Amino acid sequence: MNRQKKVAIITGASQGIGEGLVKAFRDRDYKVVATSRSIKESFDDGVHAVAGDIARPETAERVVREALERFGRIDTLVNNAGVFTAKPFVDITQEDFDHNFGVNVAGFFHITQRAAKAMLAQGSGHIVNITTSLVDQPIAGVPAALASLTKGGLNSVTKQLAIEFATTGIRVNAVSPGIIKTPMHSPETHEAMSALHPVGRIGEIRDIVDAVIYLEGASFVTGEILHVDGGQNAGRW
Repeated sequence: MNRQKKVAIITGASQGIGEGLVKAFRDRDYKVVATSRSIKESFDDGVHAVAGDIARPETAERVVREALERFGRIDTLVNNAGVFTAKPFVDITQEDFDHNFGVNVAGFFHITQRAAKAMLAQGSGHIVNITTSLVDQPIAGVPAALASLTKGGLNSVTKQLAIEFATTGIRVNAVSPGIIKTPMHSPETHEAMSALHPVGRIGEIRDIVDAVIYLEGASFVTGEILHVDGGQNAGRW
C-alpha cells in the first residue's frame, strides 16, 4: 500500500453531492474514507466505507482512526453531511432542533476536531464545510431558521479556524450552495426551485464538486466561503 497518496474523508457520502465528491477525489487518485448512515461497502479498494451516525462522537472516532490505520494520513476532510428542515420558526419542534444540531453542528465538530489533530501532526491539511447561501440571503417563503442557526455557525467557524490554523499548514474553507439537484428534491419541485435563483435554474452536483476541487488546489485560499448558488448571494432579485 502506498501511504504517500493523499487521503480524503467525506461525510454524507452515500448519495448526491457526497457520492459525487467520492468519485471526484478517486479520479484524482486520492484514497477516500466515505461515511454516512446508509453507506455500503465499496468494491473499490481505494474507498473505505464507514457506516454510522455522524452526530455521534464514536462514529467520528472510528472514521478518523480507520483512515489512519488503513491509509496512514488525512489530507482533506469534506463536511458534506447535512439536514435541512423547512418549517416556520414557531413550528420547529425539539426533535427538529436536536436533529439539525446533531448532524449539522455536532457532526461537524466531532470529526473536524479529530481530523484536525491528525493534520496538525503531519503539518498539512484542508477542511471544507458545505453550508448554504440561505444563511446570507434569506428568501421570502423559504423558512430556514434552523439552517441559519446551524449552517450559519459553520460559516463563522470556517473563518475562525482558518485564522487559528493559518500558520500550521491547514486551510479551512466552505462552499455555500444554492438548491442542488439531488435525491433530496423530487423532480416535480425543480421548476419552482429554479425560480429561487437569479440564473433561473437549480444547481447540479458537479457545480458543488467543481467548487470543492477548486478549493482543494487553491493553496493560497483559506477562510473563503465560496458561493455556488446561481447568483443568490449577489442580492435581491
